[in-house]
Amino acid sequence: MFADNKQSIAEPKIIVALDFADEQSALVLLHQLDPAICRVKIGKELFVSCGPQLVEKIQTKGFEVFLDLKFHDIPNTVSRACQAAARLGVWMVNVHASGGLAMMTAARDALQNFTNPPLLIAVTVLTSLDNMALAQIGFKEQADSQVLHLAQLAYQAELDGVVCSAREAALIRNNTDKDFCLVTPGIRPVNVDTQDQSRVCTPRQALDNGADYLVIGRPITEANNPRHALQTIYNSL
Repeated sequence: MFADNKQSIAEPKIIVALDFADEQSALVLLHQLDPAICRVKIGKELFVSCGPQLVEKIQTKGFEVFLDLKFHDIPNTVSRACQAAARLGVWMVNVHASGGLAMMTAARDALQNFTNPPLLIAVTVLTSLDNMALAQIGFKEQADSQVLHLAQLAYQAELDGVVCSAREAALIRNNTDKDFCLVTPGIRPVNVDTQDQSRVCTPRQALDNGADYLVIGRPITEANNPRHALQTIYNSL
């Protein structure tokens, strides 16, 4: 698909994860952020708690939204979910690459008739999973091999890109092309606890590895001064 709303040099590379349970907490944080230097991500907890109305409210405040619901179902169900996300006007939406080629292709085709469709990306391997965890759920390949396999499947489906660890960004970049968008969670500034993430990188390392966008949550949202934390990370890029 490789949608036309790809990044420009000056556009925000930071996506702040709004991992909250209620609208008020999310809006309090938004008042401390600048949409000129970041976008925001709405995940399952906040979306289930507050619904599409909050997505629309956040967009009226000037923030572009990555709707991070990781659709994974039969092709027809996923295609309709992606269309619903596009009608909301979100900037980016994602599916699980492990849903298969037919599912991803259906999702891509479902967005073709929208004038300005969201970027459609696929989740490869969650950054909370390491090689041991992958083995426990039945995957025989190491994390980097599994990530590359799923990324190439998403590329074959002509999606706009994938979610991957920044550690695998260079590997994917070398096996796709420059227009294939790489979104990297598990970003931790220097001297910040990795918490429940296993495959992490600093913001600068992620960009050097070929990442296009950096998903950053707790280092900003749980900082004593979120505005300062965001600005510091932005300046480091």
